[in-house]
Amino acid sequence: MDVRVKPPAANRAGSGRRADDVVGRGVAQWRSERPDLDSSGKEVVGRLLHLEGVVLQAVNAALAPHGLKYLEYAVLATLRVSGAPYRMTPSNLQARLLFTSGGLSNLLKRLEGSGWIQRTDDPEDGRGVLVSLTAKGRRLADRAMPDHADAELRLLRMFSPQERDQLAGLLARMMDGSEAVDA
Repeated sequence: MDVRVKPPAANRAGSGRRADDVVGRGVAQWRSERPDLDSSGKEVVGRLLHLEGVVLQAVNAALAPHGLKYLEYAVLATLRVSGAPYRMTPSNLQARLLFTSGGLSNLLKRLEGSGWIQRTDDPEDGRGVLVSLTAKGRRLADRAMPDHADAELRLLRMFSPQERDQLAGLLARMMDGSEAVDA
């Protein structure tokens, strides 16, 4: 006797979602082979994971003419938008970056070697360090920022401004809700 649990409506085929991309095809397989599981989360999470690579490829292509990759650019841009005097402690810099702290010290060393940042002792904290954007680094950040912004907009070209706002709000809500979850 085959007893199968009827999946939630959002998990059944014909839920209004497109299944003609790689994630949709994978979700269809999950639904076929494991109809007892609600695989609707894969429709969002799978696409987010796929899009991470797409986004990084587009951003790195936009930054390549400036001799930058995303992680380097992120540090320079974060310092640039922090406002004059364009410096932060490494821990404050890390808190604003959208990537993990692993390798930040090596990244800062490379940026310093290129003359784009400098690290100095923090006069207010004898044990601390300040990371400062050099004039050369500021010029580079200012040149790269429009190309980075254009790449982001090209990635979102299929959405109206209102849809971008809605998507940003939904993703912000997802981020807020995820920070409380232990992985």
